[in-house]
Amino acid sequence: MSYKPGDLTKGAAKAGIDVARGARRKVFEQAAGRGVNWWQLPLPGQLAALALFREDLREFNLYDTETPENGAGAAVVSEPPPYRSYDGAQTDPENPMMGQTGTRFGRNVPPEATIPDEQSMLDPSPREVANHLLNRDTFKPATTLNMLAACWLQFQNHDWFSHGDNSETEFLEIPLADDDEWDGERVMEVRRTSPDSTNAGGKLPATYVNKVTPWWDASQLYGSVEERNRELRAGEDGKLRMDDGLLPEENNKVLHGVDLTGFNDNYNVGLSIMHTLFAREHNAICDMLKSHHPTWDDEQLFLKARLINAALIAKIHTIEWTPGILDNAALHRAMNTNWYGILPKWVKRTFGHIGSGELLSGVVGSPLDHHAAPYSITSEFVSVYRMHPLIPDDYQFRSHKTNEIIGESDFTPMQGHGTRDVVHQYGMTDLIYSYGLLHPGAITLHNHPNALRKLRKVNGDLVDLATIDVLRDRERGVPRYNDFRERLRKPRVEKFEDLTPNPEWNEEIRDIYGGDIDRVDTQVGMLGEELPPGFGFSDTAFRIFILMASRRLKSDRFFTNDYSPDVYTPEGIEWVESNLFGDVVRRHHPDLADAINPKNAFAPWQAIK
Repeated sequence: MSYKPGDLTKGAAKAGIDVARGARRKVFEQAAGRGVNWWQLPLPGQLAALALFREDLREFNLYDTETPENGAGAAVVSEPPPYRSYDGAQTDPENPMMGQTGTRFGRNVPPEATIPDEQSMLDPSPREVANHLLNRDTFKPATTLNMLAACWLQFQNHDWFSHGDNSETEFLEIPLADDDEWDGERVMEVRRTSPDSTNAGGKLPATYVNKVTPWWDASQLYGSVEERNRELRAGEDGKLRMDDGLLPEENNKVLHGVDLTGFNDNYNVGLSIMHTLFAREHNAICDMLKSHHPTWDDEQLFLKARLINAALIAKIHTIEWTPGILDNAALHRAMNTNWYGILPKWVKRTFGHIGSGELLSGVVGSPLDHHAAPYSITSEFVSVYRMHPLIPDDYQFRSHKTNEIIGESDFTPMQGHGTRDVVHQYGMTDLIYSYGLLHPGAITLHNHPNALRKLRKVNGDLVDLATIDVLRDRERGVPRYNDFRERLRKPRVEKFEDLTPNPEWNEEIRDIYGGDIDRVDTQVGMLGEELPPGFGFSDTAFRIFILMASRRLKSDRFFTNDYSPDVYTPEGIEWVESNLFGDVVRRHHPDLADAINPKNAFAPWQAIK
């Protein structure tokens, strides 16, 4: 196996890239000068603009927060193992600690621009922002999606990032309005994010530690350390533990009613659906591998099945979930190009990756490249993926056999300790069917779920996640909305009238922020923006998405240099390339085959008659 990055940045190749970039920039800047947004260009112009954005973001919006001593002492192995490690180490051949559990979050803006202003941390009160701008007045559905799309997003987030348990940190006291109260008190206390003890000397602005592996390695299923992984294993044939097709119950008494799985914080029925489904998929892959490799032991089967399952999850997110929530012709083309390139899919499946770049055959299988900084998940990425409005407050359960209503519930009894009771009450097949018919909420202002605004967590804490969504950006130094846009080379919004297409909302925002448009929080601005056609979230959030969606593939040797039959096995590559989310559901719940939307399994399903 060779681990040399492609030599595309030298000589004639670099000259060719620079000419193409210059041409794209000229076309786009001319359009922008006429007040034309990228999505208003003809389709070729849209694709050129997206390519330009990604190139610029790769160059100017990746910042490393690690210090040299944090990476010292790890030996570079000459031949990294052909499988994913338990804690994310050895994923990069030149920097074995990159992306290991416990490394820092990176940044998409310069670290010196992320120093939080303690004096303005609570101005205006995050609770007031939540009460007047984020609160759900009426449920606003996202009618192009089903609830499985919302569950999928949280399933993915748990793979990529976690700030860990804040139970030992000091409190921030959030001021309340005269007519407000919180749990019988006149002040709301929210614990600070766990500090990064390795940055105690203040060599950098505040940094934060990612408690899970940031790679796309399905750590939400498998855990981020070997000790946890061993708890989840059946101990034979490479399989994960299952009880009658369901995951076992968590061993920790504090987490009773929650599934035993790699990462189960903030657990709920939707997460149980996804974790159970892909644990079963892992075991199906083990059966397939054993049929081809009958002499392999438990460890060999497990490690290879994990590799294949994680790649399938990444593919589903890239070419199925993303075009579902960003239902736009340019995005359909761009995300398929990320995986397959511009050539027809059969070319890559028949001949493998063509050339050393990304254009012809996509990011997957191209040479590994970290661009301007070592790989990490960034604090700004965490910010743009705060999409809690997707969660409805009310649920209706239907029989997959008759389509009759068999139950109803609000969200609260379906999460935390109540998760497994609901799963046992209705069964996985009916739950998946019901979620396929339900709509999530639209990602917009005045649509934050009420259930998450007074949520009792399994540890007993009472939280308002809408307030916390605003507070965490300020605490972690994510720039406020106009500064955030400017760092992404988007124009600042000069007038409140231009913040959202809703005049009433604009006046509410003006009132909350005292007429100072530069104080508007990033969450508020992104939730209020007018969306590009077909988009489920804002163009500002999308700029971070453009960068990080391809980076999760491009920086990972198992999606670049090592995405090959030699590493995955020929049958493993075939499994990844032959399946999507609908195929996984059909394999484990064949009775739902007729309900699944044939165009996209994350779009609304058809009722079974």
